[in-house]
Amino acid sequence: MTTTSKQDRVLIFDTTLRDGEQSPGATMSHNEKLEIAAMLDEMGVDIIEAGFPIASEGDFEAVSDIAKASKNSVICGLARANFKDIDRCWEAVKHAAQPRIHTFIGTSPLHRDITALSMDAMADQIHETVSHARNLTDNVQWSPMDAIRTEHDYLCRVVEIAIKAGATTINIPDTVGYTIPRESADIIRMLLERVPGADDVIFATHCHNDLGMATANALAAVEAGARQIECTINGLGERAGNTALEEVVMALKVRHDVMPYDTGIDTTKIMGISRRVSQVSGFPVQFNKAIVGKNAFAHESGIHQDGMLKNKETFEIMRPQDIGLSGTSLPLGKHSGRAALRAKLEDMGYPMADNQLKDVFVRFKDLADRKKEVFDDDLIALLRDAGAADQNERIKVKFLRVICGTEAPQSADLTLEVDGVDKQITCQGDGPVDATFKAIKEIFPTTARLQLYQVHAVTEGTDAQATVSVRLEEDGKIVTGQSSDTDTVVASAKAYVNAMNRLLVRREKSAPDSDVKTVKYTDTV
Repeated sequence: MTTTSKQDRVLIFDTTLRDGEQSPGATMSHNEKLEIAAMLDEMGVDIIEAGFPIASEGDFEAVSDIAKASKNSVICGLARANFKDIDRCWEAVKHAAQPRIHTFIGTSPLHRDITALSMDAMADQIHETVSHARNLTDNVQWSPMDAIRTEHDYLCRVVEIAIKAGATTINIPDTVGYTIPRESADIIRMLLERVPGADDVIFATHCHNDLGMATANALAAVEAGARQIECTINGLGERAGNTALEEVVMALKVRHDVMPYDTGIDTTKIMGISRRVSQVSGFPVQFNKAIVGKNAFAHESGIHQDGMLKNKETFEIMRPQDIGLSGTSLPLGKHSGRAALRAKLEDMGYPMADNQLKDVFVRFKDLADRKKEVFDDDLIALLRDAGAADQNERIKVKFLRVICGTEAPQSADLTLEVDGVDKQITCQGDGPVDATFKAIKEIFPTTARLQLYQVHAVTEGTDAQATVSVRLEEDGKIVTGQSSDTDTVVASAKAYVNAMNRLLVRREKSAPDSDVKTVKYTDTV
């Protein structure tokens, strides 16, 4: 049995493998359960509820194998209030160094009606089944299911019976997520004050999240005297889920000033197990979920990013390293400011003078208005385009509209600015890119030959930038133009024009530079 100081130690009871797996669709394989159990054991979870042994042969085998493999944690199995369930549970957990039987019965009027038991008959059954479990092991947990909606006098009566029968942990579950923090605390205080022998056992809290208050209710119960929190990784569980392990553990860590209670959890392992549980259960973690959500340590607002760059504590109450992350994320988007853009570019090895940053920032804002998030590769593409803009651009793309689809003809309506004068034309082609390139050559005739046209996505997603490379050859001179845009055809037009501008510059030079190669052609057989 786990020993602890009742005053300053809170036990963490994880039921991801039992209550968490009851989420519709969250079934885990045998090996996945063993893997998650090993991770829980390693991170310092006090009690692992490994499953419901009588539910199936697979559940029994999983609990049994977890019990055999456990190194540090108490391994617990769930059992209804009957001898058959309890015996089956014991057969599964008895191999653990520290086994526990958790037996329960619904005590609220609604649940008594389902079982057709009177108050007295149920009280007798609680005494008999808890006594039977205690004869098998000295570590017995008992739960009055739907305790929050059980009459207080009757709740006190059955808790006293369970303690006298040998239960060492009394769990008070909010089975349907009905309670609020004040009530959660009041019930624990009432039981500690009214029930004989309450000081000799550990009171636990098991809160569901139907009203979004599971973590708050659990912490309120701890402040009232509960010393075990039942929870799951990522808050996985029936309906809206359970108290999330990561939330209560980090809340106790961050607010140790007002809740001076310790847990034995290695918090640096939280993110790793959160991601693994998400993978094996098939339940993705919402982006804005507390502690482990993708955005929990991400700041896009310019004001927030500027504050974070000056002092991380301005907008973060915990360190990302505390849960196993490498650091804070400053994702760039339409709300980001110059300070964040400068810091990101410097981290990437591109320090910027103020005048350079001004131009890149304008391009960045334009892109951010079209993309949900701007990634590192997007910025590299922007810098490349900014570098191209520093050239003497005799030709510029002013307007482009294409018509494409399954029915021909495909056409491009293009306006180029050539030496300060706008020129417009509409051309047809074999697809929108071909039509666009024909329009460019119609406006600005050239003998240059297209040697290469290449497209690749800079980043992932349907809003990703496309980077287009165009290689032109004229009289032995080869030039390359590149451009990036969320519209592939626009990027194609700009890349072609970029190459044309380079070619015009090279025409004026007597010798090629790094962007131009002299090529000699010979006849080959």
